[in-house]
Amino acid sequence: MKIGVIGGGSWGTALAKLVADQGHKTTIWCHSPNRAAEINEYHENKTYLPGAKLPETLSATNELAQACADASLIISVVPSHTLRKVMGAAAQYIPFGVPILSATKGIENDSLMTMSEVIEDVLPVHCHPYIAYLGGPSFAKEVAARLPTAVVVAAHSEKLARNVQEIISADFFRVYTSIDVVGVEFGGALKNVIAIAAGAADGMGLGTNSRAGMVTRGLAEISRLAVRRGANPLTLSGLSGMGDLVLTCYGALSRNRTVGYKLGTGMKLADILAEMKMVAEGVKTAKSAHDLAKKLNCETPITDQVYEVLYHDKSAVEAVTDLMSRDLKREREPY
Repeated sequence: MKIGVIGGGSWGTALAKLVADQGHKTTIWCHSPNRAAEINEYHENKTYLPGAKLPETLSATNELAQACADASLIISVVPSHTLRKVMGAAAQYIPFGVPILSATKGIENDSLMTMSEVIEDVLPVHCHPYIAYLGGPSFAKEVAARLPTAVVVAAHSEKLARNVQEIISADFFRVYTSIDVVGVEFGGALKNVIAIAAGAADGMGLGTNSRAGMVTRGLAEISRLAVRRGANPLTLSGLSGMGDLVLTCYGALSRNRTVGYKLGTGMKLADILAEMKMVAEGVKTAKSAHDLAKKLNCETPITDQVYEVLYHDKSAVEAVTDLMSRDLKREREPY
């Protein structure tokens, strides 16, 4: 079948390679014409996924119409802050009745919408029943290297989730299904914020006790906020919650953990971001999560401190001190 992938970063390229390796004719849309030309000439995305040889069944384009034409599946993999613009522009080219798989993790800053909600907002109503969401622990580099990976596809329709599951599954890429779109999306988005906190703790040399506590309490507040939006709390103990959180907080390939680590060593955010080629979604999501928690009157102490460090220049030392000196309480409260 023909598959269109919208987004030529590391994750978009890895997913395009995944489906193209299975024999599907795959077209990846790149924002940069030069990136598209590079992929077509060298069969490699040298900037975002160097070393990963791309199959002959994969081509690149700078034209959204070409990426979407005659597609049996559209995979959206653009950064959260560009999703509205790009998918809005792609709307007119998406074939009727085609599944649309969102693989972007984040919450939009101004609207506080999840990525699937943004896609629903910009696509025609007839597309809404065909939107699914991909979550779970999956570094692009490891997927491109065909290392064993387990993920989850969520959709409001079990039939749609199974359809996408069958298309993107491979012998090294095991896909589970879920009907809890909210839980899967919130787990994928908020873990990036907690990863910044965990990285900062490592950068400060606070030890493994600190990181384990950060991950565990981070999961608690992710679950609280997700449940406020209607998620099943059990979803957050699965691949898109605990699985993705562990990967992002402990994995050396995590961009968000790297941002946190450098903050913990005393670097300024502007200098850190200037060094990076790729987007660390947790930086923008920290503001969205903070604003959403306030709106829903939900307690998210780690997220709040990350927000203060990123947006109000609070020192990581002060943030840790404030976290540790909070009022004592029970570990688990009713949701």
